[in-house]
Amino acid sequence: MGYEGNIRKTYYAAWPIIIDQDIEFEKRVKNPLDNMVNTLISFINTLIYTKVLGEIYQTQLNPTISYLHEPGDRRFSLSLDIAEIFKLILGDRLIFSLLNRKQITEKSFTKGLNYLHLSKNASKTIVAELDEKMRTTIKHKDLNKTVSYQYLIRLECYKLVKHLLGEKEYEPFKIWW
Repeated sequence: MGYEGNIRKTYYAAWPIIIDQDIEFEKRVKNPLDNMVNTLISFINTLIYTKVLGEIYQTQLNPTISYLHEPGDRRFSLSLDIAEIFKLILGDRLIFSLLNRKQITEKSFTKGLNYLHLSKNASKTIVAELDEKMRTTIKHKDLNKTVSYQYLIRLECYKLVKHLLGEKEYEPFKIWW
């Protein structure tokens, strides 16, 4: 495991301290999901991939050509690449907020299915909260104007387009606030 994997492991180990609920979460497990936090991470990441894909479609980029994830004809791997930047800012913060405000609890899941299934109301709450977050605006340091998180994703796509056209060296997004 490389540096990123070790950092991720340490990061996830801190989640029980950040989350203000008595929830069992030791590590990120994907296949199969083994608890409600892993289910939330996967569900919200999927929503973020979809949001990123929508922004990719607003540009000239081909969503099947990627740089970090294995490309494929039936896989929109570029959305996975760009989503890596925004999963922490949008997804993880949303999980902390939903759990700490008790908008999502154990009752939001089907316990008999090992917390793999979210209730309809919980899913609606998560989608609504993410949509609200996507509309939230921040002051962009380079543009000197306010932009939504949704548009911030599109700006990241535009940076990649400019890089591919040789107009400007790509510099990955760095949080400045």
